[in-house]
Amino acid sequence: MKFRFMKYRKLSYWVSGILVALSIVSLFTRGLNYGIDFSGGISMEVTPVSTDMTVDKMRHDLAAFSPELQSVDGNSILIRVGLPKGATDAEQNTRVGEIKQILGNQVEYAQVQIVGPKIGGELVRGGILAILVSFVLMSIYIWIRYRGGYAVGSFVSLILDFILMFGFFSIAGLEFNQTAIAVILMGIGYSINDKVVNYDRIDENIKKYHKMPMNDLIDLSVNEMLRRTVMTSVSTILAMIGLYSFGGLMLHDFAIAMTFSIIMGTLTSIYISNVVLYHFNLRDTQY
Repeated sequence: MKFRFMKYRKLSYWVSGILVALSIVSLFTRGLNYGIDFSGGISMEVTPVSTDMTVDKMRHDLAAFSPELQSVDGNSILIRVGLPKGATDAEQNTRVGEIKQILGNQVEYAQVQIVGPKIGGELVRGGILAILVSFVLMSIYIWIRYRGGYAVGSFVSLILDFILMFGFFSIAGLEFNQTAIAVILMGIGYSINDKVVNYDRIDENIKKYHKMPMNDLIDLSVNEMLRRTVMTSVSTILAMIGLYSFGGLMLHDFAIAMTFSIIMGTLTSIYISNVVLYHFNLRDTQY
């Protein structure tokens, strides 16, 4: 069975336009849900000395601070509590004292870390710099690897991938932290790799089928690579399902975001990059 992907190329413009608009609106209105890494906060690793001190009881006792709790290393519990914007060193230490007073001698403290607003701001700047450098390097690679329509198609889909990834974090309300930066870069790297493979097959078929209409040639190329594309995506998604199911709460957002990036990268490879390619005379392109 052969799928006619280019038949729906006009629909892909509308869908991608709507998704980009929703992403931009959400980023400007809701923003990103910065985690403690970026916004500042308190991280404590404690070990209960009493069987009565469970995660649920600890969450109830610390409810006033809206804590994030996660069981780690068997008996240990990781407590993460945010701090008010612009909190001073004295206010940070006061919050730590309040938490310790509530927990009392029911736990032993393995480590206590405070991420102040200054450190959080530096991490934000570092994360943004990492994304910008990655974007520039990927753009340079695309330009060196391709010319003409291939370069334009890859570049347009690269920009779209970045916007949709940030938009997804904003719309879904997932915690945006250093792990989120890694997810974005890994997901877009996966997407670019998929596009390179598809473009190589299209270029091979252009040399083979000199008179085939461009829409048919792109459909043929995508269908030839479809099994490989689907198998790669499904196998990676299955790994993310395993992480979500058994990796603990701290890996939930990672698994969700990576699953979205895989689906997004697959669809933008099939449609966006190829739809842009459709508007160029590739048989006259040399690269």
